[in-house]
Amino acid sequence: MDGSEPVLRATDLSVERGDATVLDGLSVSVSAGDRALIRGESGAGKTTLFEVLGLLLPPTDGSLYVDEVDAASLSERERARLRRETVGVVFQEFQLIPDLTAWENAALPGEHDGSPDEAWLETLFEWLDIPDKRDQYPATLSGGEKQRVAIARALVNRPDVVLADEPTGQLDPETAEQVLQLLFEVQAETDTALVVVSHDSDLVDRFEQRCRLTDGALRPE
Repeated sequence: MDGSEPVLRATDLSVERGDATVLDGLSVSVSAGDRALIRGESGAGKTTLFEVLGLLLPPTDGSLYVDEVDAASLSERERARLRRETVGVVFQEFQLIPDLTAWENAALPGEHDGSPDEAWLETLFEWLDIPDKRDQYPATLSGGEKQRVAIARALVNRPDVVLADEPTGQLDPETAEQVLQLLFEVQAETDTALVVVSHDSDLVDRFEQRCRLTDGALRPE
């Protein structure tokens, strides 16, 4: 996955946990507008890679640049700020706050930096076909609706790269296809780089950039 002017660039990333090497010197690069798929079986290290690329976990070794900022050298607070400003994260199990409405959940990243851009959030809710769900709470939403709210939350700060961990894993096939297509459409509209981490072999033909995580290393697929 090589491209000019990458918005996300990792080189020789390694993560060790105790005596185990989870990620072993892997490298990846994505540029604006790229759609990249990282596949791997359970236990291959996909979640760890997702957390490192999403600035949720610092690597043990190697370099990680987001918009040419050396994220691996930042403090936890600085890394959190960079994540809010440049990276959108879509979690496998949605991670919506139960006592906040769909709108309030989606607006959360913007709240950290002042007031969220409500006009942009309204646009996202329209694109994702959930404008009538803004005042509903997560418990009243379907799985597909929860995932759409999670996508809106990931995009609310206009990130340069969106990382999605098994974005269709909790959905039935029809809803998964709808959500994936909406994610592609919004990504194309915003020219955001998109990195999807998944075990789903059905996604392979949907991405031009593909690689497989095996034994802690990435290989072209």
